[in-house]
Amino acid sequence: MKRQGQLIEDIADFENLQLAFYKAKKGKSEKTDVLEYGKRLQDNLLELRQQILDGNIETGSYRYFTIYDPKKRHICAAPFGQRVLHHALMNICHPVFEKVQVFDSYASRVNKGTYVALERARHFTKHYKWYLKLDFRKYFDNLDHKVLKKQLIALFKDNRLLDIFNNIIDSYSANINRGVPIGNLTSQYFANHYLSRADHYAKESLKIRAYVRYMDDIVLWHNNKNILMKAGLDLRQFAKEELSLELKPFCLNRSLQGVPFLSYLLYPDNIRLAHRSRKRFIKKMIIYKDKLDLGLLTQKEYQNHVLPLIAFTEYANAREFRKRVINDA
Repeated sequence: MKRQGQLIEDIADFENLQLAFYKAKKGKSEKTDVLEYGKRLQDNLLELRQQILDGNIETGSYRYFTIYDPKKRHICAAPFGQRVLHHALMNICHPVFEKVQVFDSYASRVNKGTYVALERARHFTKHYKWYLKLDFRKYFDNLDHKVLKKQLIALFKDNRLLDIFNNIIDSYSANINRGVPIGNLTSQYFANHYLSRADHYAKESLKIRAYVRYMDDIVLWHNNKNILMKAGLDLRQFAKEELSLELKPFCLNRSLQGVPFLSYLLYPDNIRLAHRSRKRFIKKMIIYKDKLDLGLLTQKEYQNHVLPLIAFTEYANAREFRKRVINDA
């Protein structure tokens, strides 16, 4: 693919920065840092514009916290001004990342997402006897900075833009020269792009037709389990040699036994909540109901927490389970 250049002026364009601000504040309008940034919006955006043009951006100063949703994750929240920068970058760079994606990659893409990925996975589960589920060890923490920077050089030729990307990458490490922070918009794009070469390898070199990836969750399907196992071994070698990543032990099974994917179990004619998702739903419903009863949440705040949980369960055949938990909470 031809490398893209001359993007820095578009990124620094004031209208793009305004759009980035409105995207960054979505759902966070009442937070103190957002309100403070908005009080001097024009001055802040003009300052950010100059930083982008000069290549003198601010990075780091992350706020760290831990969530358990569904598993333990360390989240890094960048200061609000940096989040505006990240949106400004991806408003313009998104089409470049998009060009190298295969059809069946579903994270950080327009008109894709979780439920489109699940529908595609359901289709393959109905039509193939076997599946192979692949998972990487601590994926976000193990992205190799050197490999990632090399990948970005293959996409972009504007040195000012590459320097900004490099500064963002270098602002965080989980291990020496490895890792991107969970929570940054740029991290989502970097992490999704990082495996795009593996997508092309699986689809074009290994000739795997039934393939779905959502970020670092990968599932392959075939009617011949030996072909799947061979593909898994080849992908393991590719990931190690080309991406400096390690795969966990494979999960190879019949589709009739249920495909674990994105917190659901997909069967040829049925969708269930994964066991961990059921436990999470019960736990959160009890927590939010207790907070409501204690006056720690308003009715509106309670609804804002609970409705997305209910919507999540509605994709699966879980009506009776959902009704029982809601009644018992």
